[in-house]
Amino acid sequence: MTKEMTTHNRKKGSRINQWRNHPLSALAAALVWAAALLTMAILIFLVGFIVVKGVRNLTPELFAFTYNSDNVSLMPALINTLMITLVALVIAVPLGVFAAIYLVEYAKKESRLVGLVRITAETLQGIPSIIYGLFGMLFFSTAMGWGYSLLSGAMTLVIMILPLIIRTTEEALLGVPDAYREASFGLGAGKLRTIFKVVLPTAIPGILSGVVLATGRIVGETAALLYTAGSVAKIPGSLLGSGRTLAVHMYVLSSEGLYMDQAYATAVVLLIFVLVLNGLSTLCARKLAKNS
Repeated sequence: MTKEMTTHNRKKGSRINQWRNHPLSALAAALVWAAALLTMAILIFLVGFIVVKGVRNLTPELFAFTYNSDNVSLMPALINTLMITLVALVIAVPLGVFAAIYLVEYAKKESRLVGLVRITAETLQGIPSIIYGLFGMLFFSTAMGWGYSLLSGAMTLVIMILPLIIRTTEEALLGVPDAYREASFGLGAGKLRTIFKVVLPTAIPGILSGVVLATGRIVGETAALLYTAGSVAKIPGSLLGSGRTLAVHMYVLSSEGLYMDQAYATAVVLLIFVLVLNGLSTLCARKLAKNS
């Protein structure tokens, strides 16, 4: 016990002497800790505020399948959110993953095409969502003739999240050691088999992280969907019908100012929805990492 205390005191003393000799390092460490604590405090405050305001307003009427001015049900918006999320991910994830595979595994490293795609993806990530909404309204809703529909909203979201999926998948593929590829080639496997049997399983956790980020952007989007999917509070009969998502539902309730309690309750459901998706993706990533 005495030896452990002595060792601990020596380490503590050496750390203090190091900070005295390098005051800028001590200042940088203090700023890092302060930023981390501030970020955590803000997150705890936001989540706590939403939970305190919203949990007490969760009632069975909010989960009725038909919306009216008496129950202000969020169930249609929840179902519409699931539908738009699934459609957008089913289209965007394969396109993004295959594009990243081409950029990393097939395209020349210094080609102009690779540089152009990367610059385009980074530029598209910085465009405000309302610009996507205007484009979706002009192209999908008007030119394609889909009108205000879940399909128009989902296709607009595909364009929004595609650059994010490409970039995160590309970084995940680049993180796979070249030794894995060389070992697979040495055993006689071809290029395609190496990618799907060695590279992709190793990069699955990073790819799923990008999918989680894309899902969070889909679930929290309002501006683009107001111009494309509309704000009708019902479950449409098909993807060509109009409907609001949870984020749009919360925006409409809060903007009217008459149903603030229900808006807070919707925020709680939206928070739980995102947490469940993140938990499921993390669980899948761990299982796939173990199996690979």
